[in-house]
Amino acid sequence: MFEPVGRKKLLSKMVESQIEEAIRSKALLPGEKISSEQELCNQFKVSRTAIREALHMLSARGLVSIEKGKGIFVQSPSVETVTVPIHLYLQMQSEKNYVLDVVHARQIIEPPIAALAAQFHTQEDAEKLKKDFHDLATSDGDYNELSRLDMLFHLDIAKASENSIIPLILEPIQRLAPRIKSSVYATVSDAKQSALEWHEKILNAILQRNVEGAREAMMRHLEIAEQHDRQILTQQRSEEQSTIGNSFSQNS
Repeated sequence: MFEPVGRKKLLSKMVESQIEEAIRSKALLPGEKISSEQELCNQFKVSRTAIREALHMLSARGLVSIEKGKGIFVQSPSVETVTVPIHLYLQMQSEKNYVLDVVHARQIIEPPIAALAAQFHTQEDAEKLKKDFHDLATSDGDYNELSRLDMLFHLDIAKASENSIIPLILEPIQRLAPRIKSSVYATVSDAKQSALEWHEKILNAILQRNVEGAREAMMRHLEIAEQHDRQILTQQRSEEQSTIGNSFSQNS
C-alpha cells in the first residue's frame, strides 16, 4: 500500500502524508487496524523514530488512535476533529476584544439555520431541543454552566437543520461564546430570563414548523444578545479606566 520514501528530509512528514492519503481515499477505513510500527518501517524503509513521529502527528489530528497493547487504528471522523482546530485558530487570531465579531457572525449565520431547523427537524431533534430548554430553565448552576446549556441549545438547532455541514460551520464560532455568555450572565441582571424568553419563542416556532417565525425569533434574540454584549464591554472599559485612574493617583 505504501511506497518507500527514501532519504528525504522530513521523513516523518512524508510518512504522515501517505497514511493520510490512504485514509482520505478510503484505502484505510474507520476502525481498521493499521500495520504495526515494525511493518510500517519495512514498507516505508525508514526508522522507527520517523514512523512514531508520523503516527503521533496523525493521532494529534484525530486521524488515528494509538492503543497500547492493541495497535494503531483509523479514527472515525467526528465534529470535534474538524471544529477544534478551527476554534483554536479563531481564538489565536482574534483580537483581544472579539465579542462583537462573534455576535455579528452569529446574526448572519443563525437566523437561516433556525429557519432550516423549523423546516427539516425530526422528532428526535424536537425532543432534544425541548430538553435543552428545560435544562436551562431549571439549572441552578453557575454562570459557566448556564453558558454551556445556552450554547448547547444553539448547536442542537444547527443539528436539527439536518444539514451535516452547518454544525461544522457554527460550532467553532459557538466555542468562542462561553466566556462572553458567562460575563453576560454575571453582569446583566435579566440575562437568564431574556435567554429563556427568546429560546422559548425560537423553540415554539421550530416545533410548529414556522420557518419565518423561527428566523425572526432568532434574529431578535441575537439583537438583544448584541445589546447585552455592548453592556458588558462598556462596564469593562469603565473598570479599566477606573483602575488606570487609581494607579495614576497612587503614583502621583
